[in-house]
Amino acid sequence: MPHATSDPPWLSLPAEISTVLRPVIGEIVEAIIDGIPRDVPVYAMPMEGRFGQGVRQGVTIALNRFLDLPGTRLPALSEDGKWVYENLGRGEVRSGRSLESLLSAYRYGARVTLRAISRTVDVSELAPDVILSLGESLFAYIDELSAASAQGYALEQSERAGEHQRRRGELLEMILRGETESGVQRAATALGWQLPDVVVVATLPPSRLEGVRAALGPEALVAERGTEVAVIVPFGSPASRTKELNRGLRGRQAIIGPARPWQQAAESLHLAVSAGAHGLADPAGEEDPPVWVEEHLAELVVRAEPLATADLARRRLAPLDGLRPAVRGRLAETLLSWLRHQGQRAPIAAELFVHQQTVGYRVGQLKELFGEALDDPEVRFELELVLRAGHR
Repeated sequence: MPHATSDPPWLSLPAEISTVLRPVIGEIVEAIIDGIPRDVPVYAMPMEGRFGQGVRQGVTIALNRFLDLPGTRLPALSEDGKWVYENLGRGEVRSGRSLESLLSAYRYGARVTLRAISRTVDVSELAPDVILSLGESLFAYIDELSAASAQGYALEQSERAGEHQRRRGELLEMILRGETESGVQRAATALGWQLPDVVVVATLPPSRLEGVRAALGPEALVAERGTEVAVIVPFGSPASRTKELNRGLRGRQAIIGPARPWQQAAESLHLAVSAGAHGLADPAGEEDPPVWVEEHLAELVVRAEPLATADLARRRLAPLDGLRPAVRGRLAETLLSWLRHQGQRAPIAAELFVHQQTVGYRVGQLKELFGEALDDPEVRFELELVLRAGHR
């Protein structure tokens, strides 16, 4: 009778198959071990030492477990057996081989075992559904072995990647702490990471970390540091690196500190953190590029002393007091553009998206409000400072 879908295929196998095969397990093991190097060339090596012992143990355990299954609902692998095949998968990673080599060896073992069964058991006396279940059982069993080894292979890869990433994080911390050059150099060499002459350090929220490592590539060191993520990126080719960082950090609320020799990377981090703390940049949109501190150094200097800046703003922007908020905002915006472009109407109009005649009208209002103060270089400097700091 065909077995139920929920039953293992070996439930319908007669227990006699195990009785007949157990005496020849040793012969089957040797046949598999002899043939694997020919069928799977990557294993074309002497079956001795730890490698040979591991293969022989794996094959022996596999065959004995398979012969425990006929006529039962036992799972394909015991807990100990699962551990053995997970470890075989882990061993493939450690040896630098692909998982496919091990799975090929399993398939070869299944074929050898099936041939041994056909020679040992009188299949002519078996019902057709039993013969079908025999083949199905053997290959279902190999699937279970393969799954256990695949899990071990994946776990080993994951653990190695995690350990490697942990060590890269330690290197990032060593650089930012300013540890000795010799110590940093040894750690970098051990990781295969070449210390660049110049770096930039970026910060971003942990919530935006996903995908950053893939986006920036192996040359970037990335690590979580409390409430922020720090990224150290070589910056030897500013033009190409700027483009790469703008692309890789877009939409991640990233702030990038100025370029520094790697020995002074902590300075780049400090300025990036300071820029964020002083509200220099708050890029939140999915398409917002990262903020480069180097382009906002003047604003950072001003915002470093917010109380002094606020006092200066109240003093210098007093002529705008009493205006309606909308009018005050437009005139303050125009004043900043006028100061930035040294009174040239065309670039002011382009920046504000207004006609040059509108610029002339607004500048006339400003000169009427501020009077001769706009002719004083010191006053113009202080006005630009407070306007750049965001005061209106």
